[in-house]
Amino acid sequence: MPPSITTKRGDAGQTDLLFGGRVGKFHPRLQAVGDLDELNAALGLVRVHVLTPELRKTAARAQEDLVALMGLLAAGPEHGARYLSQGFPTIGPETVGRLTTEAAALEAQFPDGFGGWSTPGAKGGAGAAWLEMARCVCRRAERSTAVLAPEDLPGNPHILPWLNRLSDLLWLAARVEEQVII
Repeated sequence: MPPSITTKRGDAGQTDLLFGGRVGKFHPRLQAVGDLDELNAALGLVRVHVLTPELRKTAARAQEDLVALMGLLAAGPEHGARYLSQGFPTIGPETVGRLTTEAAALEAQFPDGFGGWSTPGAKGGAGAAWLEMARCVCRRAERSTAVLAPEDLPGNPHILPWLNRLSDLLWLAARVEEQVII
């Protein structure tokens, strides 16, 4: 029988990090990982609600990247090399570049621009509204990651650009999804 998920090790307010070590559940690194986890869940809702097949694929790719990002933060800088040497995925310049390219392709669908603020849900599509929710969670995850002390960051300069690019992509994706429901 596999080990139980209910270990009771967190009952006193601490949790285990990847490759060992424990921190309080209130630790800023755990706050960032929790916000990223919430973003992952929001992207799952995007996947089941958007009508545009390519946007489902975009959300799925972002979820794969999020697993890598949560792993990087859970490993911490003290185990970054070990994390990578064991073949775990990472966030690199090509990952940021992919999001930049995807955002540019979505933005190109609107040669006349966007004309002001968007109001999530105003056009009646659940997929677009969930894209907006995911964008908001992404911005929070970006903020909670940006405030981490250097000793809590894995020394990867691509994390914040990736989160920034993803939030832009999610906003654009919501505009594309809104076009499907008009």
